[in-house]
Amino acid sequence: MALSDRHRFVCTECGETSSKWLGRCPSCDSWDSFQEVSALQSGAASSEPAPVVDLANIDPEGTGSKRIPSGWESLDAVLGGGIVPGSAVLLAGEPGVGKSTLMLQAAAHLSAAGGEVLYVSAEESAQQLRLRAQRLGSADASIQVAGESEIEPILATIERRKPAVVLIDSIQAVRSSDLNGLPGAMAQVRYCAERLVNTAKRQGTALFLIGHVTKEGSIAGPKSLEHLVDTVLTFDGERETQFRLLRAVKNRFGPTGEVALFEMRDRGLLPVSDPSRILLTRQHGKAPGSVVLPSLQGTRPLLVEIQALVNPSPLPTPRRMSVGLDSNRVALLTAVLERFAGLRLAERDLFLNVVGGLTLREPAADLAIAAAILSAGWEQAAPADALFFGEVGLLGEVRPVSQSGARLRAGAALGFRTALAPELEEGESAQEIRLHPIHSIAELAEALRGTK
Repeated sequence: MALSDRHRFVCTECGETSSKWLGRCPSCDSWDSFQEVSALQSGAASSEPAPVVDLANIDPEGTGSKRIPSGWESLDAVLGGGIVPGSAVLLAGEPGVGKSTLMLQAAAHLSAAGGEVLYVSAEESAQQLRLRAQRLGSADASIQVAGESEIEPILATIERRKPAVVLIDSIQAVRSSDLNGLPGAMAQVRYCAERLVNTAKRQGTALFLIGHVTKEGSIAGPKSLEHLVDTVLTFDGERETQFRLLRAVKNRFGPTGEVALFEMRDRGLLPVSDPSRILLTRQHGKAPGSVVLPSLQGTRPLLVEIQALVNPSPLPTPRRMSVGLDSNRVALLTAVLERFAGLRLAERDLFLNVVGGLTLREPAADLAIAAAILSAGWEQAAPADALFFGEVGLLGEVRPVSQSGARLRAGAALGFRTALAPELEEGESAQEIRLHPIHSIAELAEALRGTK
C-alpha cells in the first residue's frame, strides 16, 4: 500500500492537509509544521456500502425533530423553534460582547427544564465560573461543570455522561495532544471541533461551540468551522452600549436572518420583547436629520432611527463617516442626492449613525438614509409620524422592497400614521398608515420640502 493511502499530514499553523510530510507549508509558508494526525486502516477501501433509505420512509422522530426549548422564546426563534438534539451550533462574536454570559444563562434555563447540561469551561476555572454564575443569579442551577481544555478527557466525559446539551467555552482554548500546535491554532481548532461534532451527532447530544472573532472575522476558528456545524449564530453589539443582537447566519433546521435583541444589565442579559419601542424611546421627532426606518431583521420588522449630521467642512476633502451603515452605499446615495435632489455636499462633512448600535445592510434603508441626509442638509425636520423605506437606484429611481405590508403594520402598532415609500405590491395593504408613494429621489425631495 502506498504511503499516501496510509498517512495524512496536517499543518499545525493553518490546517493545510497533505498525503506526505512537507518541510514547508505551501499555504502559510511555515517551516516544520506538518504533523501526522491519523492513519487509515488497510481495509478501509473495502468497507461495506453505506445503507440507503428512501427519503419518504425516514421517520422524522428519529432525526431530532423534537426540539429542546431553551427557556428563551427569542433564542428559540433564532434557532428555528428550539434546540435540535444532535445538532452543532457555533456562537461567534468579539471577545467581551457577552457570549459566555448568554450561554451560561441558557444553560441555567435548560437545566431547570430537567435535561443534563455539561458546561466545559476551557478558559475559566470552575471557581471563576461559579463567581460569574453568582453575579447572574444562576449559582443554584444544576449545571455540570468541567474545567478542562484537553479534548481527550472532554470527549470521554461526553461519552460517559451522555448529556442532553454540551457547551464548549471556548473552542479556541481546547487542544489535542495529537497535535503540537498551541490552543487557538487553525489545526487545533478544526481538529478538536471535528471530533466534538462527530461525538455529539453519534450520541444525539446538542453541541454549542463558543468562538471569538475580531471585527473582520479573521481569527482562526469560527470562520473555518462554519462548514462543520449545523447552525452559525453571531452575537454583535458594542461593549459600550447595552444592546446585543443575536443573529442566525446559517441554519440547517430553520430560516436564516432571524434575530433576537438582548439588553445587557448588571445581572446578565435580558431579552427585549419589543425592540422597536426600546430603540425609539429617545427619538426626538422634529429634530432635523432624524428619520425612522422599518427595517426587516429576519422575518421580524424592527423600527430603528437613522440620524444624519451635515456641517461645513474646514478640510479640503470633506469627511464621510457612517456607523452601522455600508460606507460604499452611503457614498453612492450621496452622489445620487447631489445629482437628482440638488443637495450640495462638496464642502460639507457628512456623519450618519444608526441608533442603538445596530448594523443595517438591506437596500430598503436607502430611502431613509437619503431622507435623513436631505433633512440635515436643509436643516428641516422630517414628519415625526412618518416612516421611510425603499431601494434607491443610481438613476434616482425608488424601487419596491420585500414585505412592505409587514413593515407598515409594525409602524402602525407604534403610532406612525404616514409612510414615504414605493407603491405596495399586489395583495399588500397599508392598514392604518397613509402611504405617500415615492417613485424617485426628486419626489422625496419635493415631499420633504413641502413639510411644514
